[in-house]
Amino acid sequence: MTTLHTVPTSAPSKPASTPTAWLRKNLFNSWFNSLLTIAIVLILGRTLFGFISWATSAAKWQVIPANLPIFFVGRFPADQYWRLDLMLAIIAGLGGFTWGVVGRNQPKLLTRNLLIGFGILALVLLLLPTSFPYRLVLLAIEAFTIGMIVIGKQVGNRSPAIAQWLPLAWVLTFFIALWLMRGGFGLDVVPTTAWGGWILTIFMSVVSIVLSFPFGVLLALGRQSSLPVIHWLCTAYIEIIRGIPLISILFIGLVMVPLFLPAGSRPDLVLRAILGLTLFAAAYQAETIRGGLQAIPKGQTEAANALGLNTPLTLGLIVLPQALKISIPAIVGLFISLLQDTTLVAIVGLSDLLGISRSILANPLYIGRYAEVYLFIGALYWAVCYIMSWAARRLEARLNSEH
Repeated sequence: MTTLHTVPTSAPSKPASTPTAWLRKNLFNSWFNSLLTIAIVLILGRTLFGFISWATSAAKWQVIPANLPIFFVGRFPADQYWRLDLMLAIIAGLGGFTWGVVGRNQPKLLTRNLLIGFGILALVLLLLPTSFPYRLVLLAIEAFTIGMIVIGKQVGNRSPAIAQWLPLAWVLTFFIALWLMRGGFGLDVVPTTAWGGWILTIFMSVVSIVLSFPFGVLLALGRQSSLPVIHWLCTAYIEIIRGIPLISILFIGLVMVPLFLPAGSRPDLVLRAILGLTLFAAAYQAETIRGGLQAIPKGQTEAANALGLNTPLTLGLIVLPQALKISIPAIVGLFISLLQDTTLVAIVGLSDLLGISRSILANPLYIGRYAEVYLFIGALYWAVCYIMSWAARRLEARLNSEH
């Protein structure tokens, strides 16, 4: 009888992953790729060296600290800055509380990366070219936000039903913020012509995003409707608005809207700009959401009908949540585009961040400082857009992990 001896098997050995091996595999795996890599490194290195040399020697950054309040709040009265600080504290506190409530089920809400981010933000606030007391105020607001994250998680674990009241809290916060910015009811009135800079850009972007999203959902559902009148009206609106440049819509809101109103009544310029941005963004939102609706299999609707659900419940509980989940990347991309498109309101006379920058550059003291100013406002736009993109990725990953 022959005895067979089996050799024990083992998992294949993994090649050692070292920086040198990675470079050889990805960047220097052939003579052409090696030459291309060297050429790109030389070009990028020369560009970076030139930029650093310009930024440390030739650039005159004094234009930024000298006009920092104007960049952020425009011509808002300096003696009323406390209202903006209070508004920022309320929004940051509620944002931290919402974060804690929504993420209450996570084992560790304040992760190492998040704490590093807060530390970097604190360092930036300490280095801001403003008065020391104001830097302390901003640091206190950041500490208040972190504390509200912890409180929100504890309150959310004890009373999960409080999450249902968060949308109402945000609606009330919006009106409180509008009251603090506009005044009235015991506060000095600050006209919208004094609003400007970053605060006006953020205000128009947030309001336009909030208003355009439900309008876009209704347009997408209307275009999918089986009723011919609703279908063709929604289709006509979407196609007409998408065929007109945004700047044309803003000019229509500036010039044409007052013609349809009673004599002497002229809506606020900021309101007209928000209306134009909302109508423009809603058409693109509708097409994005319609793509998500078409991606849902018909079997979902048939299963809902078999369970006895009517059309509104089928849309609200089954079809629309899945369509919105699919459309998250495209929707956030449109939100980012809308934030960037607010720069066009400077052409129609509003002093947003870009418009206020042009006013600063018109000052004889800062003529020719285009690179410094535009790099600064570009960094601000990039920071906010990156935060929006990061939040969308986190939301998408959270939704995917729940299924």
